[in-house]
Amino acid sequence: MRSTRLFNKVMQRYWRLTRALTLGAQAIVIDRQDRVLLVHHTYRPGWHFPGGGVERHETAEAALARELKEEAGVLLAGAPQLIGLYANFRAFPSDHVALYLVRDWEQPVAPQPNREIAAHGFFARDELPAEISASAAARLREVFEGAPRSVMW
Repeated sequence: MRSTRLFNKVMQRYWRLTRALTLGAQAIVIDRQDRVLLVHHTYRPGWHFPGGGVERHETAEAALARELKEEAGVLLAGAPQLIGLYANFRAFPSDHVALYLVRDWEQPVAPQPNREIAAHGFFARDELPAEISASAAARLREVFEGAPRSVMW
């Protein structure tokens, strides 16, 4: 776990120096019981939406599909709905997150915990884990409770 954190720190510094802008794609994945999919990473605290960085020559939707499959075994069965683009300057000086809503999906096999994802699960919106990230909690309030939308992640 320590080597993963060190690797991530080194890569973050590299990206800051070599990229003018970084983009991530994350999703609010909703199941048939109206629960939200959250993941708990091995390298940062709290529960977050699944997703990750958009690679060179990759669309945000392709990155989202790849990350959903890798992190939670979720396969898109329909087009995700773009919720918005958020500035994530706390993570990187020019980082942005494209947030999608995903309702049409399947999960043939739920993956076991691995080096990146310690756990994942579906949570009712009124029973979210206490350790949910502030950003994820804020996005859920915006999307489902009509809270004013922030441009900051």
